[in-house]
Amino acid sequence: MAPTDRRDTPPDDLSADYAAAGFGNRLGFGQRPALILVDPVKAYVTPGAPLYAGVEAAVAACAELAEAARAAGVPVIFTRVRYMADGADGGRFYQKVAALACFAGDDAPLGAFAEPLAPRADEVVVTKQYASAFFGTSLAATLTAMAVDTCLIGGLTTSGCVRATALDALQHGFIPVVIPEACGDRDARVQAANLFDLGQKYADVVAMAEVLAHLRDRP
Repeated sequence: MAPTDRRDTPPDDLSADYAAAGFGNRLGFGQRPALILVDPVKAYVTPGAPLYAGVEAAVAACAELAEAARAAGVPVIFTRVRYMADGADGGRFYQKVAALACFAGDDAPLGAFAEPLAPRADEVVVTKQYASAFFGTSLAATLTAMAVDTCLIGGLTTSGCVRATALDALQHGFIPVVIPEACGDRDARVQAANLFDLGQKYADVVAMAEVLAHLRDRP
């Protein structure tokens, strides 16, 4: 019998195929979550900006999650991208993606958090130069000091910084929970493919309603 060509496999069958092979196990919620909002900045919601992705609904979902986390006493951590004026600290990533120049300089307006999101004075803001919120930052040490075991992840974009952050969360020993309604990308096909792959290999992809219920019902 010829092997199955999975390139044309319908999504439902593809999920079953992955499950049969041992992918997609649910890690579940841990005991001490933190909400990580990855780069929910104006660059992605400002029409005409090179990184504009039409992800206003995802930003609104991030804001709702932030309020729910605060009400539950769960830490909220924001990340953003910022480069020196000449991009010298951006390395090959900055060279590869010309659009990252919109984050160069301390006063880059597109690097500001998109409304209505705004970190509170007591909330951690991680400044990064690469896709993962963990790479070259103090995030892992901060979460460990907080005794966090679960990263609830939303932000922008799914195929880039959200994916890299979820993967590194897993590799640092945290449970990554990616919230699809609170993430967005330039194309729906890219969004769907990355959420599927994350859910099969690297993270739990959990609907926002379930995450909100978990936050609300925490003891």
